[in-house]
Amino acid sequence: MRLSVLFVSLFALLSCQSQIEERVFPVVKDSVEEIEFTDPSQIDSLALGLNFSPSGTYNAAKQRVRIKKARANSGKDFEHYLLNEIIPHWYGTEWDFNGYTAIPNQGEIACGYFVSTTLLHMGVNVNRYKMAQQAGLYEAQTLALNEENYRTIYGQDSLKAILKRDYLDGIYFVGLDNHVGYLYIKDQIPYFIHSNYIEDKVMIEKAYFSPAFVSGVYVIAEISTNEELLERWRTGATVPVVLPKK
Repeated sequence: MRLSVLFVSLFALLSCQSQIEERVFPVVKDSVEEIEFTDPSQIDSLALGLNFSPSGTYNAAKQRVRIKKARANSGKDFEHYLLNEIIPHWYGTEWDFNGYTAIPNQGEIACGYFVSTTLLHMGVNVNRYKMAQQAGLYEAQTLALNEENYRTIYGQDSLKAILKRDYLDGIYFVGLDNHVGYLYIKDQIPYFIHSNYIEDKVMIEKAYFSPAFVSGVYVIAEISTNEELLERWRTGATVPVVLPKK
């Protein structure tokens, strides 16, 4: 009898185990969103609205600007012609301390000559040799035309605060300890366009990411927001070069 009961119990146990459903536990995958990190020092030319590649020949670009400047009536016009017609031809031109070529990507160009030459080719009536040979302070005073249009700022921390507080979008001249170039402000972000003695070429950089932009002093002169300079550009009146007092 005991043997029969044991056999029945064992049969019942095996029957119950066979009826247990296998539990399937879903595999939960880690949901990690892929984030694309971008280099904050990089510049998006489309977002910035600038041409980084030239269109046509340089002589044709200069001729277009000469024709258009008679009808131009704003700093935005000047800014557009300089940044999108003239300067794109100069990107990549080799830097040299003694360079003074007047032809982009043929020969070398120093930082001061890059500024004075591109302004001359824009139609600003300035002696590119005399201007380029001056210290940044006198180049700034040359373009400012009066004391209200230039400013000396000490240290990059002060510069950041003052640019954000006081300066409108536009194109400016900037003189540093031992370097000069254009300061372009767009949506409160400053860009440095210069013949770069570190990279050995003409280029545009976000100013605060540029090693060449580090300086103890910054002398900033208005260009596209300088109505007197714009009028001389339109009319062809001379912009006299400021020289050191003897």
